[in-house]
Amino acid sequence: MDYDRFLNSRIKNSKPSGIRKFFDIANEMDNVISLSIGEPDFKTPWHIRQKGIDSLEKGKTWYTPNRGLAQLREEICKYFERRFDVTYSPETDVLVTVGGSEAIDGALRCIAEEGDEILIPQPSFVCYEPLTSMAGATPVIIETKAENEFRLTPQELEEKITDKTKMLILPFPNNPTGGSMSKEDYEAIAPVIEKHNLLVLSDEIYAELSYGSKPVSFASIKGMKERTIVISGFSKSYAMTGWRLGYALGPKEIIAQMTKLHQYAIMSAPTTAQYAAIEALKNGDSDIEEMREQYDMRRRLIVDSFNAMGLSCFEPKGAFYVFPCIKSTGLSSEDFASKLLLSKRVAVVPGNAFGDCGEGFVRVSYSYSLSHIKEALKRIKEFISELENEKK
Repeated sequence: MDYDRFLNSRIKNSKPSGIRKFFDIANEMDNVISLSIGEPDFKTPWHIRQKGIDSLEKGKTWYTPNRGLAQLREEICKYFERRFDVTYSPETDVLVTVGGSEAIDGALRCIAEEGDEILIPQPSFVCYEPLTSMAGATPVIIETKAENEFRLTPQELEEKITDKTKMLILPFPNNPTGGSMSKEDYEAIAPVIEKHNLLVLSDEIYAELSYGSKPVSFASIKGMKERTIVISGFSKSYAMTGWRLGYALGPKEIIAQMTKLHQYAIMSAPTTAQYAAIEALKNGDSDIEEMREQYDMRRRLIVDSFNAMGLSCFEPKGAFYVFPCIKSTGLSSEDFASKLLLSKRVAVVPGNAFGDCGEGFVRVSYSYSLSHIKEALKRIKEFISELENEKK
């Protein structure tokens, strides 16, 4: 039977995730050390798990309101005011979603239409470009540069804007580069956004994993709150990946449409996860600090190690990834990752999985234990030495 004629061409023409490819290959091999997946090695803190367990024991297994439990929405707003100095209404400005990914998809589907252009700085997370295409709009790529630590400049933004541009996606702190935007960086691009009357989708899932400075929400920049849909969640900062819980914050007019889509597509986010998330927001600040300190130690070790190997690696200011340049090896990103996996049983992700401009780099996650990272670095160092000997 010819199924091609039945399938949606936008979905069919989208490439599978480049992250999962190497993870799946590594999963079928023995003695592999993976630095490929961005998942915390920490367990969800016990006091958070306990609240989820308590909700089950008390039989709280029914649907919640579509927008999420009222108490959770209130705590999200309190948290954002406490941590980012931005005020939202729990009644109208918040939608609780199944992970941050649903919130990204929902925002794009509610805003993007045929003929619209959506600006996407790359390298960046693999979902933005295909979800834009699936929504019927045209993704327009802004290539960020290693020499700028992969930050977005006003000049780069201005050059890509046309009369069809509707929205800019801001993926900071960045996956895969670890690049981050300071308050001054955000203030520099804000006039361009205002000048061209753009909306902004600000993915801030890694905001709490910022090193050396207080995390900044783009919505806190003067005049930008009314233009910005903030995406965040609990996966990274509270080690709650499997709970599948995220949220969107933004203008009530946009959140209302996202809620409508959520009603029909999802109904409501997992009830147990919502009760656990209330506890995370109320009493989890110290958990964030503890995990961030551990990530910071790993970050400095892994950056120093790559630079010592001769693989140039700038010091990331956010998330839990490094993006070393492997051009000196003479290998493509795919070849480097494949050869490293086959010869040394270490899995990393080719940089071009995050956009064509990621070619010549690989993404390495340091969301793993220190012993895990040290053994992986040892094997990578051996791999680089062997490559250098082959050239002689």
